Amino acid sequence: MEKELEEKNVDGVTLPLLGDPAPDFEADTTFGKLRLADFRGSWLVLFSHPADFTPVCTTEFIAFAEIYDELKKRNTELLGLSVDSVSSHIAWVRNIEEKVGVKIPFPVIADLSKEVATKYGMLHPRQSKTATVRCVFIIDPDGILRAMLYYPLTNGRNMDEILRMIDAFQTSDEHKVATPANWRPGDEVVVPPPSTQEMAEERTKEGYECVDWYLCKKKL
Repeated sequence: MEKELEEKNVDGVTLPLLGDPAPDFEADTTFGKLRLADFRGSWLVLFSHPADFTPVCTTEFIAFAEIYDELKKRNTELLGLSVDSVSSHIAWVRNIEEKVGVKIPFPVIADLSKEVATKYGMLHPRQSKTATVRCVFIIDPDGILRAMLYYPLTNGRNMDEILRMIDAFQTSDEHKVATPANWRPGDEVVVPPPSTQEMAEERTKEGYECVDWYLCKKKL
């Protein structure tokens, strides 16, 4: 009960929590029926858009298609969603290819029942009573929710930040480090802070670049 209360915001929207298993689903998509479990073993970027055949969403789908190969290099799959039908999705992605010359290489969930959108807190009544807002969920290979980004209907997302976040998560997982603000691959990383006074006293002697005992960086 306590957890359920934690996950509700003032508008009664249920939101998933970072570090929890991502909400499970089975849904109809432009690639057939898919489940969250189908993506186990790879990273997943699950994103929602307000509606097919709309201008900002069209620019975003083109932009997502442009980073698709970069995502694949990072063992990352891409999955879109809106509350439109499969037929609408198919017509729209075909229209994008016809008018702009960009083929959409990833599946799109047709969430007419709003079941998936509700599980992921994609419906924000103060933004729209019917459409999903622009959400991004980054899910790791174990199915754990690692990041959530929310954007209003009026403003498109930054694809470079999505790639940067995945790079940061994968670096942190592999090397057991943190990443500082504006970190990019190749930049120094943050060494985990010492957990005892003795470790704090030794920290500045360990060859790291330290501002003080609590903030030290190193090259990988």
